[in-house]
Amino acid sequence: MTPATIPEMVLAAADRFGDAEAVVDGPTRLGFGDLATRVRVAAGAFASAGVGRGDRVAIWAPNSVEWIVAAFGLLTAGGVLVPVNTRFRAEEAADVVVRGGARLLLVRGGFLGRDYPAPPGVRVVDLGSGFLDDGRPFERAVRPDDVADIVFTSGTTGRPKGVLMDHAQTLRKYGSWGDLVGLREGDRYLVVSPFFHTFGYKAGCVASLLKGCTILPVPVFDVDRVLELVETERVTVLPGPPAVYHGLLAAPGDRTTRGGRDVSSLRVAATGAADIPADLVRRMRADLPFTSITTAYGLTEAGTVTASRPGDAFEDVAGTVGAPCDGMEVRLAADGEILVRGYSVMRGYLDDPAATAEAIGPDGWLRTGDLGAFDAAGRLLVKGRKKDMFLVGGFNAYPAEIEGFLMEHPAVAEAAVVGVPDARLGQVGVAFVVARAPVTVAGLLAWSRERMAGYKVPRDVVFLPELPRNAAGKVTKDVLRDAARPA
Repeated sequence: MTPATIPEMVLAAADRFGDAEAVVDGPTRLGFGDLATRVRVAAGAFASAGVGRGDRVAIWAPNSVEWIVAAFGLLTAGGVLVPVNTRFRAEEAADVVVRGGARLLLVRGGFLGRDYPAPPGVRVVDLGSGFLDDGRPFERAVRPDDVADIVFTSGTTGRPKGVLMDHAQTLRKYGSWGDLVGLREGDRYLVVSPFFHTFGYKAGCVASLLKGCTILPVPVFDVDRVLELVETERVTVLPGPPAVYHGLLAAPGDRTTRGGRDVSSLRVAATGAADIPADLVRRMRADLPFTSITTAYGLTEAGTVTASRPGDAFEDVAGTVGAPCDGMEVRLAADGEILVRGYSVMRGYLDDPAATAEAIGPDGWLRTGDLGAFDAAGRLLVKGRKKDMFLVGGFNAYPAEIEGFLMEHPAVAEAAVVGVPDARLGQVGVAFVVARAPVTVAGLLAWSRERMAGYKVPRDVVFLPELPRNAAGKVTKDVLRDAARPA
């Protein structure tokens, strides 16, 4: 039976899986029973620090066993978790901590060579200080409909907004997600997605405790380190964004050996984005040992919304983001915007009823800001952000689609397309490309004309050493638009 709250989940995992490894982080190896004990002690430390039911605590720290103990300990004390992006600068973090109403800020000093200061009036605690081990075992009653966390959006369309989710939503969603991707008891799950993100914390830590998987946290993605852990820890599950799999495929080797490491244990891959190249999925299947590859669509405000299913044809896994998950409805507005309704749609934005009302209609449909279409079988195709679409001579041009074409070129590692004003056509596309091999502007445009309708072909290509990204790792297209416009 699914636990009713996240603290119940931690205790239930201890009962079900006992001494099996729950977390492996360097020399630290905790069984599920050990983890539950440390979580209850941490809960006592939070209670002694004055954290009461509904009080908020921020964690601004990398993936680690301490992050896991702190997060679940806080929830066991009745608190509300506010994860903070480790790539944020001090001002960005202070904005999230202050608007999140955090009473405490937990940090790991020195990560990425930086200090992690607290804003005025907020107590800062270093995760290496022993704070988590200073409490007496404790737990406070928590209800399934209590808010469990406030995860802030990436802020690509303005200041980040805090998304409210409760315990019941989280447990149902990520128990279901574990079933979809095929998690098994005893799986060894390398979590490369950051814990400050839903994909790392919930699809990683929560799903692992629900299914009895070992969590192996990775603080910074490094291909060599990941390959080493896959070999030495016999990793079976490795979800992540497309960049993770590009990195694995770039390491020399064959289907079972990469970078001189044995990767034959890998079984489960799961990824999601509007711009997953079909060729990447093909190469993952042909050149890596994964037997289960899931593509999905989700957002902070609703978690995973659609996903491919075991047995789906390769073309469907590579070309769509699957069908709606159990308990979720998806439809398209008149302009093609993806609308979502179901149990996992957020409770609302923190202290922002106007933004909440703008995002969620009175009938419960969440406006995602993404554009999409359905194939004949009802699987969703994501065309990109609504704000990124541009009109070329009256034709809709979708950057994600064009980027997908460009990344099929063997010399193109990454691509981002934006629309810019044009006196004759209204708008035209400009492509920003990171090359993996020599290629010219003329050569890439000629190649594109053979594969795309004329209005989709970019009018110019700009080569960059890397694409500009925000602290959440998303490409900042506003920066590219500014760079593409003539002075």
